Amino acid sequence: MWITPEEVLIANALWVSERANPFFILQRRKGHGKGGGITGLLVGTMDVVLDSSARAAPYRILLQTGDSQVYWSIACGGSRMEITAHWEWLEANLLQTLSIFENDEDISTFVKGKISGIIAEENKSKQAQEEEDSGKFREAELKMRKLFGMPEEEKLVNYYSCSFWKGRVPRQGWLYLTVNHICFYSFLLGKEVTLISQWTDVTRLEKNATLLFPESVRVCTRDTEHFFSMFLNINDTFKLMEQLATIAMRQILDNEGFAADLSLPKPRKTLKNVSALKRDLDARAKNEHYRTLFRLTQEERLDGHTDCTLWAPFAKMHVTGQLFISNNYICFASREEDLCNLIIPLREVSVVEKADSSSVLPCPVSISTKNKMNFLFANLKDRDFLVQRISDFLQRTPDRMWSDATPPGPLSCAGLPSSSPGPAASTQAQRHYHPGLPTASQGLLHIYQRDDPEGQGPKAAREKMKEESWKIHFFEFGRGVCMYRTSQTRELVLNGLPECLRGELWLLFSGAQNEMATQPGYYGDLVEQAMGRCSLATEEIERDLHRSMPEHRAFQNEMGIAALRRVLTAYAHRNPGIGYCQAMNIVASVLLLYCTEEEAFWLLVALCERMLPDYYNTRVVGALVDQGVFEELTRACLPLLYEHMQELGVISSISLSWFLTLFLSVMPFDSAVLLVDCFFFEGIKVIFQVSNGTGWLTD
Repeated sequence: MWITPEEVLIANALWVSERANPFFILQRRKGHGKGGGITGLLVGTMDVVLDSSARAAPYRILLQTGDSQVYWSIACGGSRMEITAHWEWLEANLLQTLSIFENDEDISTFVKGKISGIIAEENKSKQAQEEEDSGKFREAELKMRKLFGMPEEEKLVNYYSCSFWKGRVPRQGWLYLTVNHICFYSFLLGKEVTLISQWTDVTRLEKNATLLFPESVRVCTRDTEHFFSMFLNINDTFKLMEQLATIAMRQILDNEGFAADLSLPKPRKTLKNVSALKRDLDARAKNEHYRTLFRLTQEERLDGHTDCTLWAPFAKMHVTGQLFISNNYICFASREEDLCNLIIPLREVSVVEKADSSSVLPCPVSISTKNKMNFLFANLKDRDFLVQRISDFLQRTPDRMWSDATPPGPLSCAGLPSSSPGPAASTQAQRHYHPGLPTASQGLLHIYQRDDPEGQGPKAAREKMKEESWKIHFFEFGRGVCMYRTSQTRELVLNGLPECLRGELWLLFSGAQNEMATQPGYYGDLVEQAMGRCSLATEEIERDLHRSMPEHRAFQNEMGIAALRRVLTAYAHRNPGIGYCQAMNIVASVLLLYCTEEEAFWLLVALCERMLPDYYNTRVVGALVDQGVFEELTRACLPLLYEHMQELGVISSISLSWFLTLFLSVMPFDSAVLLVDCFFFEGIKVIFQVSNGTGWLTD
């Protein structure tokens, strides 16, 4: 393809010239095709290791003028046929013209202008094609409304030619995917087929292939199931159907009263072209994936991502993966799962700069943090743009985030200085409106263990071993929000966290640490606003306070009870849509054992709003949905047990408390807390794994 002319200083490095004339050179990259020797073997190995976006095309054409040492790359190709077509065009159309020029600079200017003009024409043709497609799309949208009686507000997202299987007979027609409906129409040999279903009625979507049906999409509704096949690109179609079904479910969950008419979307501005709405859906899906992967807040918006490598000092190797940039974070995820994940808040960044390039490490970028950690990314496409983009976001970072201090917290293991933010701000706010009242300025478990004479024994020895393991891990992988998160981290979590580090690591893995660091004093202000106010939520909280771990010493006195009251009341004031839900007291009381009040509050925020959305409200819809998924898993993995529990009719009543309390109400405390460790690191899948494993045995 023709490319915007780029300057090439060394024309023959790693390239072999195959054709040449007075003005142009056609080159093949060493290592591509036959021969090449040791250099070709090295280049071929590099191309295999590098991601496809970082590799150079195997063929290119350069512009050369006289004795100049500067060359210009004007075309590249993935195959000999493609590059040969460009070469023949240059010989047929430009060679004779260029011989007229007497000045080398005029030749370069003319060729670069000609190539830029060709690229502009190609772009113009593509734009014309898009406009033509847009016209076809508008025509299809009008036809859809006429066929299925849809109003003007119902927007078509995309349409596909496919076959609908009615029995063993395929009906060729068109599948229309709208914001709220999935529709199909066929008129063949005088027989008409019309189908229309709401996305809210769809209970299952899956791709399958059987002896009876070719590769197809199965759409199950409450009443029946349909099979669609013979798509031009079944993967793209299925992905879009999943997105629309997910949005429909989200609308149901977000609808407070279940009374609004969900059949139609709110009126919106007409979209300019065919792909605008689909691009919006794709962007939404990417944002949700990004936030879920790195445990970020709903306000975070993904700006872009690119393939790259990250130098991993703990493994002495370059890890291939993707770099993600958003308005407040730089994140990295390795291509190989669990190999290495990294989260760098922009508030922690001190320097972003382009490092010295080399043939071994092309296009490197170095990012340094305030705690003296340095991260080296390489093989970056559009490095200059990336560095400029990060710099722009850094300039927009509020000053209060830059001055955010992280003094050592009160929970420190021997030899392990804590990096958790101290609770000074919230504690001062608490004392302001409750003079003389003891406050939970550190984890309650730590407070009551100080008076515990039992400090020896097997448990203490195990704790000491865990602390030493984490001390070594911090030394190799870093500590705090910018820590490398690897498979070794996962193994340590599965073995159980040390009690003195539990609060700090819960905050880190849940993402609550980032929210707390960027909103200093927020919890104290909330408590001051909420305390003394009477509401349905505060009444329910008062009823449940003395039912929260009454057997533990920490909640047999006013200090523990008051701390739990403040945390639950503050959250109810922050999120009146949820307010207070039973089981929140069980979870919050365990959080307070290992965390300060402010930390427990932010962990509760992460739990209710991101990690377990729609669990803690009057309808517990999220928990009921996951409970349904759990029943399907049980039927598939443990069919005999599932049938037995169905006969007893107790599967739903038993499992609901598992999901709402993270097994804290049904397991021995030490086992349940280990499960909470895994939950904050792995997410909801841990609950499903335990529910289908040892969960049955512990009830």
